[in-house]
Amino acid sequence: MKKKDQDSSLFNTEITRNKDFEVDKIKTTNVNILLNRVRLDQKRTLKKRIVFSIILAGLVSSLAIYFII
Repeated sequence: MKKKDQDSSLFNTEITRNKDFEVDKIKTTNVNILLNRVRLDQKRTLKKRIVFSIILAGLVSSLAIYFII
Protein backbone atom coordinates (compact mmCIF):
# COMPACT_ATOMS: atom_id res chain seq x y z
CA MET A 1 0.00 0.00 0.00
CA LYS A 2 2.75 2.44 0.83
CA LYS A 3 4.50 1.89 -2.48
CA LYS A 4 1.37 2.72 -4.47
CA ASP A 5 0.90 5.97 -2.59
CA GLN A 6 4.52 6.95 -3.07
CA ASP A 7 4.42 6.19 -6.79
CA SER A 8 1.30 8.25 -7.36
CA SER A 9 2.72 11.21 -5.46
CA LEU A 10 5.92 11.11 -7.52
CA PHE A 11 3.90 10.91 -10.71
CA ASN A 12 1.75 13.87 -9.72
CA THR A 13 4.84 15.90 -8.85
CA GLU A 14 6.29 15.31 -12.31
CA ILE A 15 3.09 16.41 -13.97
CA THR A 16 2.96 19.66 -12.02
CA ARG A 17 6.61 20.37 -12.77
CA ASN A 18 6.04 19.80 -16.48
CA LYS A 19 3.00 22.09 -16.45
CA ASP A 20 4.99 24.81 -14.70
CA PHE A 21 7.76 24.48 -17.26
CA GLU A 22 5.30 24.77 -20.14
CA VAL A 23 3.70 27.86 -18.59
CA ASP A 24 7.11 29.49 -18.16
CA LYS A 25 7.95 28.67 -21.75
CA ILE A 26 4.75 30.32 -22.98
CA LYS A 27 5.36 33.42 -20.89
CA THR A 28 8.83 33.98 -22.31
CA THR A 29 7.50 33.62 -25.82
CA ASN A 30 4.80 36.19 -25.11
CA VAL A 31 7.34 38.58 -23.62
CA ASN A 32 9.54 38.25 -26.70
CA ILE A 33 6.57 38.92 -28.97
CA LEU A 34 5.66 41.99 -26.95
CA LEU A 35 9.22 43.31 -27.01
CA ASN A 36 9.41 42.84 -30.78
CA ARG A 37 6.11 44.67 -31.16
CA VAL A 38 7.41 47.58 -29.08
CA ARG A 39 10.55 47.77 -31.21
CA LEU A 40 8.50 47.77 -34.41
CA ASP A 41 6.25 50.52 -33.01
CA GLN A 42 9.30 52.61 -32.14
CA LYS A 43 10.66 52.20 -35.67
CA ARG A 44 7.32 53.23 -37.16
CA THR A 45 7.06 56.35 -35.02
CA LEU A 46 10.63 57.30 -35.89
CA LYS A 47 9.89 56.95 -39.61
CA LYS A 48 6.72 59.02 -39.23
CA ARG A 49 8.62 61.77 -37.41
CA ILE A 50 11.34 61.84 -40.06
CA VAL A 51 8.82 62.04 -42.91
CA PHE A 52 6.83 64.73 -41.11
CA SER A 53 9.94 66.83 -40.43
CA ILE A 54 11.07 66.54 -44.07
CA ILE A 55 7.65 67.63 -45.31
CA LEU A 56 7.56 70.50 -42.82
CA ALA A 57 11.07 71.65 -43.75
CA GLY A 58 10.18 71.51 -47.45
CA LEU A 59 7.00 73.48 -46.90
CA VAL A 60 8.75 76.17 -44.83
CA SER A 61 11.59 76.49 -47.33
CA SER A 62 9.20 76.69 -50.30
CA LEU A 63 7.18 79.41 -48.54
CA ALA A 64 10.37 81.31 -47.75
CA ILE A 65 11.52 81.11 -51.37
CA TYR A 66 8.08 82.19 -52.58
CA PHE A 67 8.02 85.29 -50.35
CA ILE A 68 11.63 86.24 -51.18
CA ILE A 69 10.98 86.18 -54.93
